[in-house]
Order: sequence, then C-alpha cells, then structure tokens
Amino acid sequence: MECSVSYEKERAVAVEAVRQACRLCQAVRATLISDETMAKKDRSPVTVADFGAQAVVVSIVLGAFAGQNIVGEEEATELRTEAGRSLKDKVVRAVRAVAPGLGEREVLAAIDHAIHPAGPTGRYWTLDPIDGTKGFLRGEQYAVALALIEEGRVVLGVLGCPNLPVVHTQPDGPHGCLFVAVRGAGAVMCGLDEPAERPIAVSSVTEAAAASFCESVESGHSAHDRAAVIARQLGLSAPPVRMDSQCKYAAVARGDASVYLRLPTKSDYEEKIWDHAAGWIVVKEAGGQVTDVRGEPLDFSLGRTLRNNKGVVATNGRLHDQVIAAVREVLGV
Repeated sequence: MECSVSYEKERAVAVEAVRQACRLCQAVRATLISDETMAKKDRSPVTVADFGAQAVVVSIVLGAFAGQNIVGEEEATELRTEAGRSLKDKVVRAVRAVAPGLGEREVLAAIDHAIHPAGPTGRYWTLDPIDGTKGFLRGEQYAVALALIEEGRVVLGVLGCPNLPVVHTQPDGPHGCLFVAVRGAGAVMCGLDEPAERPIAVSSVTEAAAASFCESVESGHSAHDRAAVIARQLGLSAPPVRMDSQCKYAAVARGDASVYLRLPTKSDYEEKIWDHAAGWIVVKEAGGQVTDVRGEPLDFSLGRTLRNNKGVVATNGRLHDQVIAAVREVLGV
C-alpha cells in the first residue's frame, strides 16, 4: 500500500468539494423536505440535491484540475427539457447558495461532465453525489462519496456523512463527519464543520462472537436473511446495525462496527464503482480489509462497475478470514 505521491492538492480539493456538497444537501433537505413531500413519497428534493451536489463537486474539481475525467451517476438531459425546467431552476438555486459564481450554463455543464467510462488506464475521479437516497429522505444516513483512481487503483477517497454522529457513542451529540484517506498515508476524520483531523483505526476485536456488524437498511441492497444465518454461524449475538450508504464503511473504519456485509440479492447485479471506491480506501487505510463475498479483491479497473466481483465484505481485517469462510459456506460460493 506504499505510495510515494502526496496528493496534497488533490486531497485539499476533494475535501473542499465534498464539504460544500454536504452543505448543499443539508440546505436542500432543510428547505424542501416536509411532511407533505414525505407523505406523497415525493423524491424531488433528493433529485435536486443529487444534481446539485454533482454540479458543486465537479465544478470545484475542474476549477483546480482543468479537464479532469469524472465518473458520475447523473447527466443533465432531463434538466434541459421543458418538463424539467422547474427542477432545473431548483437545482441552480441550490448550487448558487453554496457557489454563487456558477450560473445555469455552468451548472448544467458540470453535471454533464461526469460521463467518463472509467477503465484500467489513466486518471479519473468517481463520484456518488448522494449515496443513500432513502436515508436522505428519512433524515437518516447518506453520504457524498468522491474518490480518485489512477491506473485502475483507488489512491484517494473522501466520504462526507452529514448525519453521522461525530462520536458513535453520543447519538444526541454533534452530527456531520468527513472521512479522508490517501493511499499509504492512513485515514482520518473530522467534524463536517471542523478543520481538526484525527487518525482513525478499525476495531481491535479478534473474536467474532464479540463483533458487531452493519448492513444496508434496504433488503433489496443486501440479503438480510442470509446475513442473519452468517451472523449465527459466527456467534454474533448483537443485532445488526442497519444504515444506508457508504456510512457503513465509515463505521467499520473508525471501529463502530467490525463487519459490514453487502450480500448479493441478484445473480446478475454489478456493483457500481462510485458506491464503493471512497469507502474502500477509507477502510483499507484505517487498517481493515475489503473483498467480495468470495474473498477476492475489489477490482476498480474494469469500467463503471465491479463486474468481476460479487457483493462486498468489509471487516477490521482481524476477522476477515473467519467472516469470509462463513459467508462462502452460507452462500455456496
């Protein structure tokens, strides 16, 4: 994992981009989410935040590194239509609240820039502007995830978790965290609005029975029934902590949990690189281990998906072999 490049500028730019995107997301949720929109299952606020966060991150990255390639989820075609005019106006207003210098043309261009196909060569950023859309709408966990990939390897990652408690054991205390990792340089965290960083490390648990594990809230994202069987086989007695988004990687990286299981629910599903790249390096640099359910390393060099991998298992490293053995037995892989 040694890396001779400091990535000092890239790190600073990524942290600022994610910080500003988190502020946009918080502002959108505060002003656009209401009991009425929740009752109607209106997803437009998260759509505004999704587009807006992508525009903010891309514009900041391109402002520092002109012409950089970016892999993202969104493109602005819908916003350029007559039917999308109202949504576009909301997106532009949300972006201008945190980046006043950006006009409509710049916002749309930034969103449309994130279309790089990724692959094994070159340098590109990968972005999930809101990972955990249902968590965002519920007022629970979601993340802004940005990573830098070079020659198919993740070298830098920043996770912004606006609703995550700064101290795990103080759920009523301050919320909002940033997690930062550079290849070979360890992982740190800070409060979303605090510059002071502190190193983080995975838990020291060595006995599976003493471990806690986390998984997705949505059963469509991870097979809860099979996870329960695996937990019993490992002797895990604590109930799973369920949360949306790459905040689960953050929980493992700072020792809140020792295991994160994302078990396949569909045989043909391919995980997206932006759903895992930032979280992967944060856990790895905090001393943990991340593989697929067969124990194979995650391969970020194959384009926009992890098509050679199935599911994800992240642990504190000490438990990884035990967990993978149980996973393989239960899943038959």
